[in-house]
Amino acid sequence: MTAQDFWVLSPEIAMALLALVVISVDLVTRSMAKVSTVAFVGLVVPLILTLNLWNGWFGDPATGPALFDTFEADRFSLFFKFILLTVMAGTILASAKYIASDRMKDYGGEFVSLVLLSVTGMMILVSATELITIYVALELTALPVVALAAIHRSKQGVEAGTKFFVLSAISSALLLYGFAYIYGYTGSTNLHLIMERLAVLPTEPGVPFGSYAVLLSVIMIVAGFGFKMAVVPWQMWVPDVYQGAPTPVAAFLSVASKAAAFAVIMRIMYVAFGDANLMQDWSGLFAILAAVTMTLGNTLALSQSNIKRLLGYSTIAQAGYILVGLASVPANQVGATSAGAGPQSVLYYLAGYAFTNLAVFFAVIAITSRTNDDSIAGLNGLLKRSPLLAGLLVFGLLSLLGMPPTVGFMTKVVVFGAALNANLTWLVVIGVMNTVIAAYYYLRVIRAIVFEDAVDESQFSADKPILVAAGLAAIGAGVFGLAPFLMLDLAEKALSIVPAMITG
Repeated sequence: MTAQDFWVLSPEIAMALLALVVISVDLVTRSMAKVSTVAFVGLVVPLILTLNLWNGWFGDPATGPALFDTFEADRFSLFFKFILLTVMAGTILASAKYIASDRMKDYGGEFVSLVLLSVTGMMILVSATELITIYVALELTALPVVALAAIHRSKQGVEAGTKFFVLSAISSALLLYGFAYIYGYTGSTNLHLIMERLAVLPTEPGVPFGSYAVLLSVIMIVAGFGFKMAVVPWQMWVPDVYQGAPTPVAAFLSVASKAAAFAVIMRIMYVAFGDANLMQDWSGLFAILAAVTMTLGNTLALSQSNIKRLLGYSTIAQAGYILVGLASVPANQVGATSAGAGPQSVLYYLAGYAFTNLAVFFAVIAITSRTNDDSIAGLNGLLKRSPLLAGLLVFGLLSLLGMPPTVGFMTKVVVFGAALNANLTWLVVIGVMNTVIAAYYYLRVIRAIVFEDAVDESQFSADKPILVAAGLAAIGAGVFGLAPFLMLDLAEKALSIVPAMITG
């Protein structure tokens, strides 16, 4: 490794070292308060290093390849690293009381370290430009999550961890098959070389993607990452894992795992399969997946009585909305009126969704830790019992629904606008219909919070760390909803992987 390699990898190295420091602090002090403090303050180092790579404070911004062309710290990957670091910071704050509880005090250091290692894998994943590196990073991402899901050692937790492990292994196998097909066809595992060789290899008329080998490869790659993105039909693990795993783990999974998976699938599709003809083919695939995912996620959420399961199905539906933006890319070619709107909408939606979903999950963590009840009925009369938490949860749910002027409304406007620009009017109609369906179950929860009478009317408040985490997430969602140009400008700067024919 060269000095440049270490420099480009500096945020990931800092995260891995921070995980080791957290374990050491836990071993020496056995104080969960110190573990949380060290982990939270320690995130400043990878954040500064990531900001430096974006702005070039200590030299030119590092946008070139590293590690023998397997890793690239471009602004696209750095955009997602900011999201991942934000999620990590929020997770530490939200889990401060959880890891200090009698149930977790012996495993608190391990809990925080595993989350840090998983985020390290995600940060490598969003920068990987080579198939083997992508796979290794994906395993580094997934294996700590298996342990996190089962860390309670309860029946539900072990079941959640086992389901996640088995289905993750199956998705990894599918992914490897997809990688093997494209390697066998092109003779390369480098994304840039794959695109170059696909451009000169002969194609078969009438066959999607020009070759059955490429077709099978794309299907298996999408299936492999579909598990991480919680896309139908690979979403079956979500409700059970979200309900059985500790709520901080579910919050982390709902945002970080989804963001990293969308980042790497975008890089693969734009870089390896970035030819205009190929994009027309995978656009149709993602459009169909978007329609099915939105519809199934929202429909299954209607009958849920557990708030964590409901939010699990909600995240499935949200993945469908994000896929609308991914499917909208190919029409934005030379002469399009909104160049780059598709990929830009995906980045904006993921950022807005991250803040919104964290606010909702953190509020749920604060509430259920006091009530020990994660049913929707357990939220009855919450407005009288804890007005601040009720306000945060209602705001987050309205944003997930897409009510103006929240960031959830603006993200849907941008995504649906990109779809209209891509002549996917039918997909926009399905998206709007699904938003109407979603209104039923989101408003049902809000009705319980605001209008229903509580069985126990005693008031309670949240601990300061988790209240700060939920409040900051809600503020972020509010700011990027009222001033969407702030995030849209950053998203536009991050579109370095999109071919010039798309970004204009």
